[in-house]
Amino acid sequence: MRFVDEVSIEMTAGDGGNGCAAFRREKFMPLGGPSGGDGGRGGSIVLEAQPRLGTLIDLRYQRVIRGKRGEDGRGNDQFGAAGEDLTVPVPVGTQVFDAETDELLADLTAPEQRAVVACGGRGGRGNRRLVTRYDRAPRNAEPGEAGEHRKIRLQLKLLADVGVVGFPNAGKSTLIASISRARPKIADYPFTTLVPNLGVVSLGEERSFVIADIPGIIEGASHGAGLGLRFLRHIERTRVLLFVVTISGEPGRDPLSDFHALMHELSTFDPRLATRPRIVGVSKCDLPEVQEALPKLKKDFERLGHALVPFSSARREGLDTLIKNIERILPTA
Repeated sequence: MRFVDEVSIEMTAGDGGNGCAAFRREKFMPLGGPSGGDGGRGGSIVLEAQPRLGTLIDLRYQRVIRGKRGEDGRGNDQFGAAGEDLTVPVPVGTQVFDAETDELLADLTAPEQRAVVACGGRGGRGNRRLVTRYDRAPRNAEPGEAGEHRKIRLQLKLLADVGVVGFPNAGKSTLIASISRARPKIADYPFTTLVPNLGVVSLGEERSFVIADIPGIIEGASHGAGLGLRFLRHIERTRVLLFVVTISGEPGRDPLSDFHALMHELSTFDPRLATRPRIVGVSKCDLPEVQEALPKLKKDFERLGHALVPFSSARREGLDTLIKNIERILPTA
C-alpha cells in the first residue's frame, strides 16, 4: 500500500434548510395563524482518528468533501430534519492545518479522538418563530445559513516510542525486521527504505513498545536534501531516538562523524530533538572490521556520555541487550 502522509482537501459543511412561511388551514379554525416550521441544521464534517489506518491514501484523491444539507421546514409546525454529520476517518497522529493561514486546528493523537473542522449552517426560522407583538401574522421566513467552507491540510506524524535514525544502508530495516514482525524492504543499496515502517516489539505479557524505521538521513536533510523534511517530521513524536551507525557501509564511513552529522541534522530541524533520550548502536558487529574497531569506538562514545551497544541483526547477537536498554530508558522518556 502506498504511504501518503500529507493531503489537501476542501471541506464544505451542509447548508441549513430554509424556514417555511405557512398558515394553518383547518376546518373550524379560520384564524389558525402562522404554522411554518424551522429548517434543519446542516451536517458538520468531523475527523475521527482510527488506529486501523496507517496512511492518508484514502483521502489522496478526494479534492472536496461536502456535508449533507438540512431539510426545509414545512407547514403544520413541522421542522426540517438536521443533516447527518459526516465522519471522515484519519490515522492516529494526524494534524489538521488551515491551508490558507497554516494555523493548527487539531492534533488527533488518541484513538477515536474527534475534531469538527467545518460546522453545518444554521437552519432558517419559519414564520411561526417570527411572530412578534407588532406582527402577529408574518408572511416571510428566513433562509438557511450556508455551511462553513474551509481548505485544510492534513499531515500525518507517526506515533512511536522509539525512532530509528541513521544513514542509508546502516542496517535499520534489518534491525526492525529482526526484533518485530514488521517486514520492510531490505536490499544492499542506499535508500532501500523510502517510507517509514512501524513494528511492535514484544517484551512479554502486556509489555511492548512501538519502533519506527525512518528512511535514511543524509547531510543537508534538514534543508530538504535527499528525502529531506518529508520524513524528518515523523521523528518528532518519538520518545527515544535509536542511532544506528556502522563501519561496513559506504567506503570511509566513520561512526563518530556519522553520529555528529545526524545530531546536527536533527537539531537543525527541531532543537528539541537534541535533548531527546538516545541510544547509540553499532550494527553488523559480526564482521571482522567492525570487531576490530569496537574498542576504540566504545571509548570515543564514552567520552560523549554514550554507552555504545554493538549488535548483529543477521546473527541476532546483542539484540537482547539493545532491547533491555530501550526498555530501561522508556519509562523516564
